[in-house]
Amino acid sequence: MPVTMRLADIAAQAGVSEATVSRVLNGRQGVAPATRQAVIDALDVLGYDRPARLRPPRNGLIGLIVAELDNPIFPAFAQVIENTLAVHGYTAVLGALAPGGINEDDYTDLLLERGVSGIVFVSGLHADSQADHGRYKRLTDRGLPIVLINGYAEGVDATFVSSDEVGAMELAVAHLAHLGHRRIGLAVGQERFVPVIRKTEGYRRGMAEHLGVAETDEWIVNTIFTVEGGEAAAKRLLDRGCTAICCGSDLMAIGAIRAARQRGLRVPEDVSVIGFDDSPLMAYVDPPLTTVRQPVREMALVAVRSLLDEIQGVGAPHTELVFRPELVVRSSTGPLGSADQ
Repeated sequence: MPVTMRLADIAAQAGVSEATVSRVLNGRQGVAPATRQAVIDALDVLGYDRPARLRPPRNGLIGLIVAELDNPIFPAFAQVIENTLAVHGYTAVLGALAPGGINEDDYTDLLLERGVSGIVFVSGLHADSQADHGRYKRLTDRGLPIVLINGYAEGVDATFVSSDEVGAMELAVAHLAHLGHRRIGLAVGQERFVPVIRKTEGYRRGMAEHLGVAETDEWIVNTIFTVEGGEAAAKRLLDRGCTAICCGSDLMAIGAIRAARQRGLRVPEDVSVIGFDDSPLMAYVDPPLTTVRQPVREMALVAVRSLLDEIQGVGAPHTELVFRPELVVRSSTGPLGSADQ
């Protein structure tokens, strides 16, 4: 693209003249700070690389430890966090946990050896109600800023950023009840994890409020947050007569759909399935997945802002910031079939 066209685009986006854009790009004096920032913002919005003189100074390293990368929701968090840190001059050092690989404590030690300025934990051991959370207190005691996403550990003096899993399952149950379903099952991960505890609570509340059903134990199945876990849970729920299944993750929902099809059942005509996360590409699976969207971008931005405030000495709220999810209705849920009524 010709330079003049690029200048024109940037000027239009920033609401300034091309001459002003040229002065900013070339580092000349005589431009007000607000105008200079408007030009820089226009560069970012239009996807142009900033000239070296306009790039933020490198401020150091930030550790980013995520539960895994197989579930697409975790790369989604990592991407927003990494990009946002880069805009503020920090480099993210990613550590992804996996069975049989480096554990969270080992990654933390490696990051401390590299002199990171802070660490963001996404669905780490802080989400495990049975884990020793003293590891986080030891980090805060040494003055290291940390932020913990999706999970909560009592007694840790730090910022927690969570999705409202209780509200999410209430939304899911309300949607399915509105469609006429009564035998609604819940497929979730292991009981010791905070998000599972909260999703289960939301499911029970939803069943009681929208269907008047108080006894739901037989319609709750705990497995693991994978396609295979969802498939195994769905088979048991289908055996128990469930016509709809709420899943603790989108991957579990894909497994539930697979289990239904193995039995010759159609989704949603015979069985409705709803996921959680709204992971990338869920709009393109077959059928497109109804799910409860986790506000990943908003959560990640607040997590980074809180961490940077701690690093800069401003201080961030040492409490849990809970974000309301959104029901996204697609084609994997439908009215209860006449044969099942």
